[in-house]
Amino acid sequence: MAPLSVGTCSWKYPSWEGLVYSRASGIDSLQQYARKYDSVEIDQWFWAMPDPATALEYAGATPADFRFTVKVPNAITLTHFYKKKGETELKPNPQFLSPDLFAEFVHRLGPLREKVGVLMLQFEYLNKRKIESQSAFLARLSEFFAAAPAGLPCAIEPRNPGWLDERYFEFLAQRELGHVFLQGYYMPQAAALYEKFGHLLRGTVVVRLHGPDREGIERAAGERWDRIVAPKDGELKGIIDMIRDMADHGLTVYLNVNNHYEGSAPLTIERLRERGLPDAGR
Repeated sequence: MAPLSVGTCSWKYPSWEGLVYSRASGIDSLQQYARKYDSVEIDQWFWAMPDPATALEYAGATPADFRFTVKVPNAITLTHFYKKKGETELKPNPQFLSPDLFAEFVHRLGPLREKVGVLMLQFEYLNKRKIESQSAFLARLSEFFAAAPAGLPCAIEPRNPGWLDERYFEFLAQRELGHVFLQGYYMPQAAALYEKFGHLLRGTVVVRLHGPDREGIERAAGERWDRIVAPKDGELKGIIDMIRDMADHGLTVYLNVNNHYEGSAPLTIERLRERGLPDAGR
């Protein structure tokens, strides 16, 4: 069975005291986290380029076999800038899929690069005003990866459900790119998508469990992420079967669980393991 790494989407939650941490404050939370899990998603750099000093700190807080799944900054993945209040026109992002900016991002990771399991390029839903078609999107990706520095596994997370077809997965396979399966929001069920196109996957795959209703679960949880408030028992078996099959077919799999999926990422991971998820913890 190929490697399976299990972790959460970020780790800075004081309410994980007793689940992950010895206490809510006054600790090195990442160091304690890494005693329990073997990977974690860094989403903070989606909003800003990495600070090399922070990357060095994260590298030093984790053991040699620990892996980070890192979101590439949206300065690279946004076709247009977010609209500000009162704006009506879209403003193109001149750095969209810039190989040079991507190279700067990778450089800023510094010593953390040795612990990067995969870089995730997350794209928002792209209507025809932002990019005219799937063909145009794939063409831009092809140009980008032809010029971008190689050496770190990359995976693509589109938010256009209609683009997740045979052509898209064949494109990834030809370029040895991974796919990010997003379970939640308005995206198709990950297990069903894998059943249709899993035979085309190569290399590294990410499964991100997010759930459909971020605001609703925040209200239900009261922003305390230490209990299950929206159990998804009906989905868990399909997720487990999918991940086991991925691993059995030689894929490197990262499972990233968000608090917004059921209310507590650590407890969701426990529930998955109780139901047969291969043990990849510490």
